[in-house]
Amino acid sequence: MIKGSEIHLKSLMDYPDLPDIMEDGNSYLENALKKARVVSECTGETVLADDSGLEVEALGGAPGIHSARYAGEDTDDEKNIQKLLDDMKNIASENRGAKFRCILVLYSADGRYETFEGCWKGRIAEKPVGRSGFGYDPVFFLPGEKMTAAELPPEVKNRISHRAQAIAKLKESFLKR
Repeated sequence: MIKGSEIHLKSLMDYPDLPDIMEDGNSYLENALKKARVVSECTGETVLADDSGLEVEALGGAPGIHSARYAGEDTDDEKNIQKLLDDMKNIASENRGAKFRCILVLYSADGRYETFEGCWKGRIAEKPVGRSGFGYDPVFFLPGEKMTAAELPPEVKNRISHRAQAIAKLKESFLKR
C-alpha cells in the first residue's frame, strides 16, 4: 500500500530484540500510540504503528479493540468468527451493519506524533464465504461489491479497506510536506 511513495519502511524483524508490547489500551489510538512509542524509544527511529478492529452496531461496537481475542485469549480467526456468528444468530439482516476501523500513528523520536484513521463499512454475513484475507474477512460482506472481504482480490482490498484509507491519508500528509 506504500508502494510508489517516498516512504521507506523497515520491519519489526529488523529489530529482533524489541520487547513484547501488551495491547492494554482502552482505544485503538491508545494501543497504536503505545506500540509506536515503545518501538521508537527502543530504536530511536520514527515509527508507524496501527491498531484496528471490527465494530458491529448490533453488539454495541463489539468486538472493537478486543477483535483479535474476541473468543478468548488463546483463540484464532475461526473461533472469533464462530463467536461473532453465535452472538448474532438472532439479528435480522437489516441490523447487521458493521465497520472495520484502523488508527495509524506516525511517532517521531522526539515524541511528536500524527494519527490517521480509516473506516470501512459493511455488514456481517450469516456464514463465512471466501478464502483470502484474514480475521473477520470471510463474514464482512460489502454490499457495493456484492461479496465478502475474503472474496476480494488483494489489489482491490488494498485500495478500499480501512487500512488503505488510513495509509492514503498518511501519504497525503507526506505530499503536503
